[in-house]
Order: sequence, then C-alpha cells, then structure tokens
Amino acid sequence: MIQIGISTASLFPRRATEDALQKIGGLGADCAEVFFSTFYEYRPEFSKAVAAAGPGVQINSVHANSVNFEGNFFNSTRRVRGDGMYWLDQLCRSAQLLGCKNYTFHGFHRMSAGGGENFDVVASRLAEAADFAAGYGVRLCLENVCWALYNRPGVFAELKRRIPGLCGVFDIKQARRSHYPWQAYLKDMSGSVAYAHLSDVNAEGRLCLPGAGICDFGEVFRRLRGEGFEGAAIIEVYGGDYGDESELARSVEYLKELACKLF
Repeated sequence: MIQIGISTASLFPRRATEDALQKIGGLGADCAEVFFSTFYEYRPEFSKAVAAAGPGVQINSVHANSVNFEGNFFNSTRRVRGDGMYWLDQLCRSAQLLGCKNYTFHGFHRMSAGGGENFDVVASRLAEAADFAAGYGVRLCLENVCWALYNRPGVFAELKRRIPGLCGVFDIKQARRSHYPWQAYLKDMSGSVAYAHLSDVNAEGRLCLPGAGICDFGEVFRRLRGEGFEGAAIIEVYGGDYGDESELARSVEYLKELACKLF
C-alpha cells in the first residue's frame, strides 16, 4: 500500500519546522515532507539538530522556499547559477542527514501563464541541477505549480523527453489553481509521479484537509494507481486551513482507509 504523509507546511506558521516534524510523528502519518521556510533552515547544521532530536518519522522529501534561489539555475550567467548550486548543496546535505531521497523542485517563477520557453535550454539547466543532486543520492522531483516552471500540462512531457529519468510531484491544489484538469497533469506525468501533495476544497472553494471537502479522492487514488503510482500521498495544506491539529490525524486516517481499499 502507498504511504500517507504530512508536510510540515501543514503546521506553518503554527509551529516551527522542527516542532512540526515532531508533532507529525504522533499524528499517525507514515512519513513527512520537511518544508524548509528560510535560508536559516537550509543549512546542514539545522537538519543535524533536527535529526538528533529523533522525531521518529520517515522523511519522504524536502522542500525549499523556491523563490529564494531556484530560479538561479536557469540564469544565463554561470556565477548566478553557482549561487543556486551552493544552496542546493546545502539542502542535499540536509536531506542526507534526514535520510531523505527526494527534493521537491519548483524552478523559476513565471511572470505570466504563457509559454514560449526554450525547452532545450530549460532541460539542460534542469538536468545540471538534477545531476548535482543525484551525487548526494537525492532525486530532483519537478512539481506542477501554477506560477512556476511546470505551470501547465505538457511541460513535464517536453522535459521528460530530454531528461528520461525526470520524476514529478503531483500537487492537486496547484492543478486547481492552474485551471487545468488535475487528471491532465497525471496523464502528463504518467509513470513518473514520485509522490503527491493532497488537499481538498469546500463548497465555497476554500482549501481544507482531504476528507473535509468535496474532492472525490476515490477517483484521485484510482487515477494515481492507473498511472503506476507507488509513492507517498502527502497532506499539504497550511496552518490556517483547519481548526484543531487533531483534524490532521483524522485526515490521515481517512486517506489510509481509502488507500487500503484502492491500492
């Protein structure tokens, strides 16, 4: 059966990252994603302290505040790209300390939803970053994000043709915000979805925990299964999107019961 996890982002800004990770360990989750919120947390010294605290939860992936530096990888100037590599180095070292094999990657920020990018150049820069991370045993996994590199269906397939080993992260929240069907993203990433970020929306369109809204997660899981998914399904909402933290545990239980039936 697939794993069900929680991102530390789901407890932000209620709890500091390290406190959120320790809390997740008691909410019934199989794994966690560590969402580092600032440069201070990217450093291995921070992750060393977190690892020593022994949160008792498997770390599926790490995630950075991508607007800090990920756009640097696609700059034409080597020195600017070098700054991006410096912070990727820090994050990959942190991932190693946490026993983590995946890095959730957004890439550059788009000023508009339009296309026009040179996929050969973009793929070359992305492959450079992915190869660097692979040297640490970490996979760079490209997430569909409405304002970033993978902002529409078709982008992943274009990059995958040029980077055969590329993996994706399916984010249903970002699919909704892009105004493209979430099913189109799964088809685009078919066979390459490393893990997923899950959230729900209520009847008014407000973000909420899986199981507390109107999304048919039975269909979501069946579609994931049909695309060969075997990774972790990670709850990613934010601290203001629910009430008591016990609601996170109920959402985990809901997804586990559903996954047990469908995977």
